[in-house]
Amino acid sequence: MTDDNRDGELVRQLGTFDSIMMMVGIVIGSGIFLTTGIMAQSIPSAGLLLLAWLVGGVLTLTGALTFAELGAAMPQAGGQYVYLREAYGNLSAFLFGWILFLVSMGGSIAALGVGFAEYTGYFFPALSTERVVLSAELGIFGGDQTFTLSAGQLVAVAVILFLSAFNYVGVAFGKIIQNVFTVVKIGAILAFVLLGLTIGRTASIDYTLNPTGLSIGGLLVGFGVAIIAVSWAFDGWHNITYVAGEIEDPKRNLPIALVAGTLIITALYLLVNFVYLAALPVSEMVGVVRIAERAATALHGDVAAGLISAAVIISIFGALNGAIFAGPRVYYAMARDGVFFRKVGEVHPRFKTPAFAILLQAIWAGLLALTGSYEQLFTYVVFVSFIFWIAAAAAVFVLRRSQPDLPRPYKTWGYPVVPLVFIVTMGAILLNTLFARPVESLAGLALTLVGIPVYYSWRRSSQRAV
Repeated sequence: MTDDNRDGELVRQLGTFDSIMMMVGIVIGSGIFLTTGIMAQSIPSAGLLLLAWLVGGVLTLTGALTFAELGAAMPQAGGQYVYLREAYGNLSAFLFGWILFLVSMGGSIAALGVGFAEYTGYFFPALSTERVVLSAELGIFGGDQTFTLSAGQLVAVAVILFLSAFNYVGVAFGKIIQNVFTVVKIGAILAFVLLGLTIGRTASIDYTLNPTGLSIGGLLVGFGVAIIAVSWAFDGWHNITYVAGEIEDPKRNLPIALVAGTLIITALYLLVNFVYLAALPVSEMVGVVRIAERAATALHGDVAAGLISAAVIISIFGALNGAIFAGPRVYYAMARDGVFFRKVGEVHPRFKTPAFAILLQAIWAGLLALTGSYEQLFTYVVFVSFIFWIAAAAAVFVLRRSQPDLPRPYKTWGYPVVPLVFIVTMGAILLNTLFARPVESLAGLALTLVGIPVYYSWRRSSQRAV
């Protein structure tokens, strides 16, 4: 077990409120405004749609309760990376960090940046992703490839660099941005709910579980597909563990942030979906991507679409800031273990932030946003991400056996049932993903395995430098 002193250069500046706002702000991005219409294709039932969101919240809570034990026992920068390292060794932890930097976090930041630009384009069409500013023919591998660059991609890079700069110059700046935008985000969602239920043109909700007469098998398969969509709307809940090295009294505050944050997110998601269903019959939701705009228009008229777009911009901005804040703490931990660029493990002497890690992440995410390659990469790592979630949750069992004397100021409520529910459910989703997307899943596994020679190369370089 590694001592807390390795994080001594990072200053613990995040209190309970900061930590909760960090978690809520990271998770609630654009998913809640886009996902329900896609889910309705699989389960065209109001009752099952609400149940899917509730199940997603309960599943996330089982994961949060499990990670809370690990985070309280090992409150270091890196979070999930540290849990994997202590339970399974350095290689497994590195492979998690490798994929996180290469695709999961870098791609998420790029996607959030482009999403921010897309909604900004609603108000300023000249800055939209539809406005092409450069198009060039490239002769690559003997073929003609067209590279296009849109104004929206430039906006995405600009907002990534802007927020990275604020996080570079101090934790205080990053947490202030996070707190303000998360509070505004929660306020906007609650306003949407309250106005929708009080002055909106609502109708009664039909809670029939199977209005279209699907077979039991069809309902179960559709519900499973919907749960996958819900899981990604909740994605990011574990990112708060990455910044454990900067949370005050982490043995208390990290579990509180994980549990309280999950409960807040679940409540908001259920309320928003209740309003969607009060605004539109399920039959009008099927396949609608911008479901929030459609519902708001039905409730309040055309002017509401602009207000929803503004709310989405605020939501994405907060989620983007949280991702930019959290990711570098994992790369910092990797570098301190000698398996990433040594400079990434340095803390800025004045700002007390992992400054070079933030800079490196900004450059990589900006490149992904410019090339647009993050969308394809995402499809490759869905399968691998589930593997790492399951492995981290299983670390609770592994470490209780291998390190029984490890101080555990918080122990998972409902152990061993709660972590087992998370592991088994995520395992089922993992298998479903493998069968649904076998090529992408195996490609993601191959991309992960490429990290093995990279790991040993970095280890040799680190040993030679000693």
